Amino acid sequence: MATFLYRLGRLAFRRRHFVALIWVALLVLAGAGAASAPAAGSTSFSIPGTEAQKAFDLLEQRFPGASADGATGRVVFKAPEGEKMTDVANKATVEKTVKALGDGSEVVSVSDPFTTNAVSKDGTVAYASVQYKVPGMELKDSTRDALEATADEARADGLTVDVGGDALQAGAEAGAIGEVIGLAIAAVVLVITLGSLVAAGLPLLTAIIGVGIGVSTITALAKALDLGDTTSTLALMIGLAVGIDYALFIVSRYRSELAEGRDREEAAGRATGTAGSAVVFAGLTVVIALAGLAVVNVPMLTKMGLAAAGTVVIAVLIALTMIPAMLGYAGRKIRPAGEKRKKAVASDQPARPNMGTRWASFVIRRPAAVLLLGVVGLGAIALPATQLELGLPDDGSQPTSTTQRRAYDTLSEGFGPGFNGPLMIVVDAKGSDDPKAAATTVTDGIKDLKDVVTVTPATFNKAGDTATITVIPDSKPSSTQTEDLVHAIRDKGTDVKADTGAEVLVTGTTAMNIDFSQKLNDALIPYLGLVVGLAFLLLIVVFRSILVPLKAALGFLLSVLAALGAVVAVFQWGWLAGLIGVEETGPIMSMMPIFMVGVVFGLAMDYEVFLVTRMREAYVHGESPSQAVVTGFKHSARVVVAAAIIMMAVFGGFISSSESMIKMIGFGLAIAVFFDAFVVRMAIVPAVLALLGKKAWWLPKWLDRALPNVDVEGEGLRAMDDDKDVDPDEDRELVRV
Repeated sequence: MATFLYRLGRLAFRRRHFVALIWVALLVLAGAGAASAPAAGSTSFSIPGTEAQKAFDLLEQRFPGASADGATGRVVFKAPEGEKMTDVANKATVEKTVKALGDGSEVVSVSDPFTTNAVSKDGTVAYASVQYKVPGMELKDSTRDALEATADEARADGLTVDVGGDALQAGAEAGAIGEVIGLAIAAVVLVITLGSLVAAGLPLLTAIIGVGIGVSTITALAKALDLGDTTSTLALMIGLAVGIDYALFIVSRYRSELAEGRDREEAAGRATGTAGSAVVFAGLTVVIALAGLAVVNVPMLTKMGLAAAGTVVIAVLIALTMIPAMLGYAGRKIRPAGEKRKKAVASDQPARPNMGTRWASFVIRRPAAVLLLGVVGLGAIALPATQLELGLPDDGSQPTSTTQRRAYDTLSEGFGPGFNGPLMIVVDAKGSDDPKAAATTVTDGIKDLKDVVTVTPATFNKAGDTATITVIPDSKPSSTQTEDLVHAIRDKGTDVKADTGAEVLVTGTTAMNIDFSQKLNDALIPYLGLVVGLAFLLLIVVFRSILVPLKAALGFLLSVLAALGAVVAVFQWGWLAGLIGVEETGPIMSMMPIFMVGVVFGLAMDYEVFLVTRMREAYVHGESPSQAVVTGFKHSARVVVAAAIIMMAVFGGFISSSESMIKMIGFGLAIAVFFDAFVVRMAIVPAVLALLGKKAWWLPKWLDRALPNVDVEGEGLRAMDDDKDVDPDEDRELVRV
């Protein structure tokens, strides 16, 4: 592989105009496609194989035209202090608002609070429900504007009015200001690491081009493939981080090759052949981790994973081709590594070991203490993960500045916290002799359960074989009490089916969230086994060792558990929550554990590959195991630290988002990178390698013969050097003609 990538790097260096033109053309094409693509439609949230999804599909079939998947809006009214909603003036304002809400072309129905008993017992709060024909993502801007304008008019009449539901979806903002700050930090780190503005600019430029192509392609295909905002946000987050890091590793190796006295084309080829090989395998681990999300069998997660994996593939290809081309354009503006140090040596000043060398030497002298401290420290931080509670964000997790959050709080105040998460019970009585009696049995059984406030009478479809019942819990949607109620109703449903032949299904947003969490929990171990197993095999090929990949996988598990513990402490327990703007604590997003396993595993293996391949390279070329560790740190520690800081800055930029899900993802990934890069890879890894010695690189002979030789260490390039050292004319004899 090293030889092939060496030739590719030299070709890109020589044909830089052609290579640059191809990537710019791809960016323009992707941008044009995104600009001309139709607006993204509904991002359907389906969870195949769950009871909530089965019930939802049954509703679509048995209640045609009811727009079961249509958006809903709740206009919540609160009377001024000392007044009630039933007062003449307030009642007139509500009735005028209800009439105005029904004028929209996409509106199916609007409920009047005074005819549907939607006024609180103390008379201070009321709400009107609006049902739309299409899902929230497909609503026209004019429809949303009309909803907001109607609420504004009611406010002008003296009422407190807020709007909840999915009709006014809070966009998944990526925290633009935070991202700018993140990129600024990345630029500063690159300048310090690479020694010049030009060298620092290359990783930023190529990463932005790669992300531009990836995100534009996602935008262009969003309508056709049913992709949501979160998909492009994840691709942006991962693409920027790995794009900058991969380019950084190749540019840094290029400067090292220049310092060895090679000409610029040869140095570009060597950098692509050695660091480029590490980039390929690091990228493969990230792609495996992201594409592996398909195992969960949740279409939304599968699409997010594949889209982000595609962006990573683009980042790898750009690093292998466009970076060498840009190095050709940069010419002498990029200086060899260690020029200042060489000048110091030339002036008879002793060259001092760098920070990486000093740190590695310290760890090798005290490996057991460093290992114990690292493992115990991360283990302590991981402890809160044992109290992990999973759920999905709702309007109650929105910032208090949003109208959705205020509507949520007002409804909780007037009708109880469970009112924000009603459960819909679907009674499939097609196999029952008496559907109405079956529905009555279900209703009576649910009324006897604890944590139930209200059970509405059954509403049948035209055929009379299917009924819906609405249940209002006593607890908020994300509480464990509500989850227990859902399971209790399902247990009751088993008895009802045995007695009456009618099937009872629980659905609604709350039940969907519960089923989603359960599905993710069930898929976590198989997913972990698949991703870690495939990456373990891949790393055996890369490192030609059993213990090094095993150590890499165990170190990753430690860092991801510590990161989950930190997420629980901040977002669930509220520790230091004010520092990052967390206004509401609660359950951790259901997809967070499996998502962090996927993304963090791929990124953790990046650092493992970049750091340990340099150690492996030194060991293969004859250094002792301990000295190989020091050599690896001497050449790679500075770059790995820079890459980690850049990745943390990029992920940290998303913490400024007002969307709780994006904020949580940004924090979780940033803290995971910190733990993995600075504790696991920089402390635990060298400590373990020092303790293992030569055993770290042990590989059974039969397995050594069976594995393909991918030559990550650049042994093929060294052979090329040896061939060049032989004079081709040495053994020739003169021949008379």
